[in-house]
This record gives sequence, C-alpha cells and structure tokens, in this order.
Amino acid sequence: MSGFLVVPLVLYAILVISPFLQTFYYSLTDWTGYSSDFSVIGFDNFSKLFEDDLFWKSLQHNIVLLIGMPLLALGLGLFFAFMLNVGGRHKRGEAASGVRGSKLYKILYFFPQVLSIAIVAVLWQNIYNPQGGLLNGVLAGVGLGSWEQDWLGDPGIALACVLVVMVWANVGFYVVLFSAAMGSIPKEIYEAALLDGANRVTTFFRVTLPLIRDNIQTSYVYAGIMALETSFAYVMIMTVNQGGPDHSTLVLPVHMYNKAFRDGQAGYATAVGVSMLVVTMIFAVLALSIGRRRDRLEF
Repeated sequence: MSGFLVVPLVLYAILVISPFLQTFYYSLTDWTGYSSDFSVIGFDNFSKLFEDDLFWKSLQHNIVLLIGMPLLALGLGLFFAFMLNVGGRHKRGEAASGVRGSKLYKILYFFPQVLSIAIVAVLWQNIYNPQGGLLNGVLAGVGLGSWEQDWLGDPGIALACVLVVMVWANVGFYVVLFSAAMGSIPKEIYEAALLDGANRVTTFFRVTLPLIRDNIQTSYVYAGIMALETSFAYVMIMTVNQGGPDHSTLVLPVHMYNKAFRDGQAGYATAVGVSMLVVTMIFAVLALSIGRRRDRLEF
C-alpha cells in the first residue's frame, strides 16, 4: 500500500516543496534576476522589509482585502443563498422553499465566475471611468451628479473600489456553494423549527448557520487566499500607475513584481514573496482556529 504513495510524494516534493525551498534560498541572496552571478547575504533582504515603507503600506492594503473580501462575499453569498433556498413563500406541504425562479437567479449570480479576471477588471475600469463611465452616468441620470467621482483616481476610495469589484466577481461562487450546502439540510429540521415558532431570521441563525459552519469556515480561508492572489491582476489592470494613485492601491504581489522586473531586485522580491506565504499561513491558521469547535453537528 505504501508503495503507491511513493510516486505522488516524489511529485509533490519536486513540484511543490522544491520551489518553496528554492524561493527561500534566493531570498537570502542579492540576485538581480538578470544575471547568474549572485552572493548569499543572509537575512539582509528580510531586514530591509522592516525599513520599506511601501512594503508596509502594501501589507496594510492586503490585510484590508484579506478581511474585507471574504466577509462581504461570504456574507452576501449566505444571504442570497438563504433567500433562494429557504426565503420563499411557504408552499403547502413544504416547511422551507426557495423563491420563484431560484435556478435562474443562481445562474445570474454565478455569471461573473465565467468571465476571466482580466475581462472583469477591464469592464469595471470602464464603469469607473470618470469621463463617460457607466457609474457616473447613472448617478447623473438619477439626479445625483454631485456624487460623481474619479473613482480610481481618488486615493481615499480607490482601494474600496477595487474591493467592490473583487466582491462582485466572487459572490456568485459562494451563492452556488452555500445553496448546495443548504439543499443538503433535511426539510424535517426546518419543519421542527417552524413547529417551535421560529421565523426566518431565527431559522437562519439557529438552524442553517450551525449546520453549514464547516462550509463557511473552509470558504472563508479559500476566499482570503483568493483575495491575496487575485489582487495582483485587479490592481495591475484597473488602477492608476499599477498601484496608484499615491500607492493607495499597492498590494504585496504588485510590490514584489515591481521589485523583481522593474528594479532588478529579484532576491528582495523573493523575500517579499516569502512574507506573503507567512501572511497566508497566519491567516489560514487563525481562521481555522477561531472557527474550530469540539462538538460536531451531523444530519
């Protein structure tokens, strides 16, 4: 039996562990990325991280996305999934039923997942365009012209605009995921809740959430990692000067890219990459530890 594990373990070591070790090794060097000549400088690159203002600003922005995107995307996903599966009018003989046309709504919610990140970013870049963009046009059309903004050109709201796009692009995935989880809950449980006089709000917090808690916990970790990874594409395509204005949307992946390919500091860039790995691991451990429970509900 153990012989069957040799090949997968070898492949995992070559394709996963080896690149991690190689990346950590290069983070200890002064490699420029353009030459095969480099020297080992120890932890100097990591020492520079503490003195790099752009690194800390990027980390701060990543933490905002790491917390904000999962909370908003999962919160909206849970709400819409509950409404589609349980929030409809009670039908005769059914304790819980979704709204009419729920299957169509699921398709519409999931549609952004079909689009590539590049298409979504370009689409919203044009929506946010202060000159003829859809958002400002709608505001002007409904008499809210004073609310018109240079959405991606204002340092105070640019990161929030990127966050909105990331939530819009991902919420449909969680609607479908949580709909499947809620659909697996036996109807008898909802019937018992109704007999006890529970309304929809009570049913959501006392019945639905506890029974799909494991799905929510796993989804939160996945959403956080996705926020860290996909922020590179959104910032590079949508924002002013790829992280502007005034570095207000700069994130760690973009900072790493700039150091490696613009400044010729590949060794330092890999140190930034290692720090991203540490941030991701800390986030995953905290999310799994906070959501862990001793009692397990089964149905």
